[in-house]
Amino acid sequence: MPLKVVEKLTRHKKPTVPKYLVSLDIGTEFVKALICKVTKEGLEVIGTGRQRQRLTDMQSGAVTDIAGVVDNCDTALKMAEKMSGIIAHDVVIGIAGELVKGTSTIVKYRRLKPEVAIEMPELKQILDQVQAKALTAAKEQLNWETGYEELEVKLVNTAVVDVQIDGYRITNPIGFQGKDVSIQLFCAFAPLVHIGALQRVAKDLDLNLVSITAEPFAVARSVGEQESAEFSAIFIDLGGGTTDIALVNNGGVEGTKMFAIGGRSFTKRLAQVTNLSYEKAEEMKLAYSAGSLDRDKIKIVEDAFAADIQVWLSGVELSLAEFNRIDHLPAKILLCGGGTGLPLIVKALKEADWYKNLPFTRAPSVNHITPEQVVRIKDRTGKLINYADITPMALANIGFDTIGNADTSRSILEKLTKMIES
Repeated sequence: MPLKVVEKLTRHKKPTVPKYLVSLDIGTEFVKALICKVTKEGLEVIGTGRQRQRLTDMQSGAVTDIAGVVDNCDTALKMAEKMSGIIAHDVVIGIAGELVKGTSTIVKYRRLKPEVAIEMPELKQILDQVQAKALTAAKEQLNWETGYEELEVKLVNTAVVDVQIDGYRITNPIGFQGKDVSIQLFCAFAPLVHIGALQRVAKDLDLNLVSITAEPFAVARSVGEQESAEFSAIFIDLGGGTTDIALVNNGGVEGTKMFAIGGRSFTKRLAQVTNLSYEKAEEMKLAYSAGSLDRDKIKIVEDAFAADIQVWLSGVELSLAEFNRIDHLPAKILLCGGGTGLPLIVKALKEADWYKNLPFTRAPSVNHITPEQVVRIKDRTGKLINYADITPMALANIGFDTIGNADTSRSILEKLTKMIES
């Protein structure tokens, strides 16, 4: 199909109406690109592309070779452009890795004039204070983990989780009176060096970067949104280099955790045990996941992965244990990412007793997220078919809000948090 010419056939020229949005999931193992048509109701995916990364391009979710990643992104984009017949301009890019920190911060204060209704300037001032407090905490944690005292950190995403006035939970505080106000704000931060690398990637691709989004935040905000404010779940995204965990409690993102165990860790272990090349070990792992591996080799794979599965499960347990501000963890686990296609991952979560030392009220249910569960996105290509496609779809969904095309009836808090981010 020939590409439609929008002014000139270059990415750096803005398209005319209708608008289009690129979602770029720069994963450790694959780059995934979506081209979406923006409508009043949401997004329609009209082009997809993916390109495998080299082992030296990414490390644990972070870019290590900008030029290599740019080449891979360009290849994936060209696939999506060829399928859609469109060259899009605006892009949302996901960010992940151990040093991406997402946490909820609560600020409580007593108003001097409780009889005066709360208005936008007062609310923004409160949220600015919460954000500053969260930034200080994120810097301290990253400084401790990395050993660098002056590590530059930047806000990636923010969202209001909970607002209470005099103990009464509300969704829109504007116009309310009251004395005691409690606001819980989720903030995700990342080191400037990682954000800068993604900005350079977008620049070298001649794309207009409208948003960099923490990937677990994007997934958590894009699934279950259509349900009630009581929706709670644990999201686990197992990619090539990292495991990303997000906790949603009563409709709000409580926090995110990440640790550096992903699909590559299992492939490297299999290569070591079998004395195969990385590429051959990856083929063997995928054959096992697809159920097409010879019976005599199944035991070899399962024995090779046994210890690493337990280490991974311990990482999940330790990450969830850090969510110590809530009384009970949600008994619903939702999975996405190519790494969750490994049957041993699902089996371990379902059958092991790892959860018994955590504040679960019962054994959690474990299910994969399907593309149909990502809100406001329709796939017109028929190519988005499983859990490996969830993250780029979720990034596109967040991008839909960022470019200002979301429903005008969305809450004042969502509008405010967008204003804070900008």
